Amino acid sequence: MTRWHRPLVLCSGLMAALAVVCLGGLLFDDRTLDGMPIWAKPLKFTVSLAVYTFTWAWLLTLRHRAPRSGWWLGTALAAAGVAEIAIIMFQAVRGVRSHFNVSTALDATLYSVMGLTIATLMIVNLVAAILVLRERQADPVSTRAIRLGLVISAAGIGLGYLMTLPTAAQLADPAAAVIGAHSVGVPDGGPGLSLLGWSTTGGDLRIPHFVGMHAIQILPLLALALNRLRDEAVRLRLVAVAGGGYAGLLALVTWQALRGQPLLRPDGLTLAAAGLLLAAVAAAGLASLLRSPAAARTEPSPAVVEIR
Repeated sequence: MTRWHRPLVLCSGLMAALAVVCLGGLLFDDRTLDGMPIWAKPLKFTVSLAVYTFTWAWLLTLRHRAPRSGWWLGTALAAAGVAEIAIIMFQAVRGVRSHFNVSTALDATLYSVMGLTIATLMIVNLVAAILVLRERQADPVSTRAIRLGLVISAAGIGLGYLMTLPTAAQLADPAAAVIGAHSVGVPDGGPGLSLLGWSTTGGDLRIPHFVGMHAIQILPLLALALNRLRDEAVRLRLVAVAGGGYAGLLALVTWQALRGQPLLRPDGLTLAAAGLLLAAVAAAGLASLLRSPAAARTEPSPAVVEIR
């Protein structure tokens, strides 16, 4: 692990340690906020950032050109992650919202700083992704999986911007204490899934953000699992199918959330779209397995007997 990006590795370790602290908060602090345990959000963010920074510590080892720029980009990602989680945990200790909170001058300032760290993370993530995308790895299957994962992950992170937009009710209230929302069609703080908090009565924009962001872990892991197949061409096709299916899933859950529909209560239209996506992925996957590599075959020419 000597070539791994040290600040990102340290950041990942710090997030893992803070996740333990947040777990302790869940066990011993019975305060709630918006119907959820006060330490649920810090726990989710520390776990997610631990995985995210560890993944980037590995991704930056794949770059062979301009390592110094990669080091600075990775350091910026680590710094943005630490700053964001520091604000989230500070607000949890205070027992108030961290995101969208403009109720006091302090809260508005902290939310502005958090917005700056999130914008930094999004921009740096995009630049670092472009640099890694330009690198070709020794294994074509891994190269394809990493590239697809980076593109989908960048899209998922970008979808987080939708949560910062004010709702119609907030626009109508000049004294609104909250600007932005996770939920669509229902107020934030209603019934939600255990720990995750995703709304069970309306749409939730955290779902596509989560699904997209973690493509960078799932697709490379899939490529690793496909190593049991000997045919590289088949593995390349299967990774492409998986990437297309994952992108389709991201589009589906985004569409569902924007329509104000809970993840676990899809309507007939959503179920039909999901069925079509599943059928398309299954058919493409089966075709990838059955399709034999194209090989040029030449018919043997008739023997020519030379009579002398």
